[in-house]
Amino acid sequence: MAEAWDKSYKKVLLWAGGITCFLVIGLICYALFFVNELTETAKEIHEPMERDFSEKREDPVAFHTQDPFSVLILGVDEREGDKGRSDTMIVLTVNPTLQSTKMLSIPRDTYNEIVGMGFEDKLNHAYAYGGIEMSLATVEHFLDIPIDYVVQVNMESFKEIIDAVGGVSVVNSLDFTVDEYSFQEGEIALNGEEALAFVRMRMDDPRGDFGRQDRQKQVIQGILQKGAKLSSLLKFKSIFEVIGNNVRTNMTFDEMVEVQKKYRDAAKSVEQIRFVKGEGKRMGGIWYYMMDSDELEEVKAELKAHLGID
Repeated sequence: MAEAWDKSYKKVLLWAGGITCFLVIGLICYALFFVNELTETAKEIHEPMERDFSEKREDPVAFHTQDPFSVLILGVDEREGDKGRSDTMIVLTVNPTLQSTKMLSIPRDTYNEIVGMGFEDKLNHAYAYGGIEMSLATVEHFLDIPIDYVVQVNMESFKEIIDAVGGVSVVNSLDFTVDEYSFQEGEIALNGEEALAFVRMRMDDPRGDFGRQDRQKQVIQGILQKGAKLSSLLKFKSIFEVIGNNVRTNMTFDEMVEVQKKYRDAAKSVEQIRFVKGEGKRMGGIWYYMMDSDELEEVKAELKAHLGID
């Protein structure tokens, strides 16, 4: 009797071991496929630039020594027959030694010199005149800091990414209606189309472009939170397809890996910087945002210090 039980016990162990091995092998294959898809997507979105590194640096950023670096995020509203404008402009400075990231939103209507054109205009028009490279050069000149990397995101892709992760939740501070959508004050759930309308509205916001910037940040945070969940990771292929079709950056896959490994702690503390002292002004019938010169100098100094630049 004991011998029979021993044989049965061994069969159970073998069966359980076989199932465990099968699951482990399956997870390994899934992980390899995930990495392969991620690598291919990173190659697809990589778009090198003519310059090797910013003229405002003596040497390029070295990730292996954990140099502070900066990123310009451009949310571009591209439409058929129109190259589009960078309606969202966010600059991130990342300092791994201080384990912090600073996030600066630049008002789209900021009146500033457009580098390469020889005149002043709305800062977001730089993209329409000369694409990513002119936008980058113009923002560098505006803030007087090196912009090391740029990420261009097609705003239309927001709705596809949001739908791919299953929608997002935000806390709405303003009761408003735009197009056919109504957004109640408080916590609300948004699908892709709703989220795009939610972030685009600014005319009925008493804070104008500043209110829209805050809504954009909320939606981005919602995407990141959803994307970190297992249920969303299981949909990674559709998410990667959306990213591949709508995102471009001069950062290579190897550089992304280095940032993920060596700069992870810097993302735990994100400080938002806002321009609040400027004022609107009409010139030639066009509305511009005029910077407060003292505030602009303060922001420049803060970003330079965070990048370790004298």
